[in-house]
Amino acid sequence: MAKRVMLKLSGEALGSGGWLYDHGMIDRVAGQLCKVAAQGFELAVVIGGGNIWRGRKGLASGMDAVTADQMGMLATVLNCLCMKDAVIRQGGNARVMSAIPMPSVCDVFRADKARKALSKGEIVFFAGGLGSPFFTTDTAVVLRAIEVEADTLLLAKSIDGVYTADPAVDPSATLIRSISYSDAIKQNLKVMDMSAFAMCAEKQLKQVRVFALSEPENILKVLQGDDMGTVLHP
Repeated sequence: MAKRVMLKLSGEALGSGGWLYDHGMIDRVAGQLCKVAAQGFELAVVIGGGNIWRGRKGLASGMDAVTADQMGMLATVLNCLCMKDAVIRQGGNARVMSAIPMPSVCDVFRADKARKALSKGEIVFFAGGLGSPFFTTDTAVVLRAIEVEADTLLLAKSIDGVYTADPAVDPSATLIRSISYSDAIKQNLKVMDMSAFAMCAEKQLKQVRVFALSEPENILKVLQGDDMGTVLHP
């Protein structure tokens, strides 16, 4: 059973209709994170910023790419602060560590300090992506998982797994239960960006589990052995 868990939460899944904040949902997720920690799991979390900012898309497509990505990184800081607050209100112990130095707001990320906090039972939220443009939160969560020596990486999304195609576009798309990183790359599956997949394959990350956050209880169910969603592996 996994002991140290890296969890990525979709920003859109925490929003109301995908945007901003659904505080009822946030409180439900925070409650589940507290339960995960109470079960003895060491829990690190990365949250996407798509509920606040989807840079370089739509009307923002003409923006400078660096500026757009910086705004996206700051959106993840807001989300992590929001979720940390929800966890603490429910009696949990949590902190935010950012790749972008902002010491008056949260801690600056350092792998050794993060591992120490996790070993003490703190839920640690990693914000600010990697602190540099052109890297997605997919790449950030994989790198952080490797840095903190996580046993497993969980991707809690607005969709219930990896499909052969986008099920919103192709009604014949089917759920893939298990697939290797190399096959996912060959098939160009849109679960993580290619650099994140490549890092998973190169570093032989033990497993990545993709499942739906529609029910926040799914986080603990997966850790307790439920086989929902898709497993990606070396």
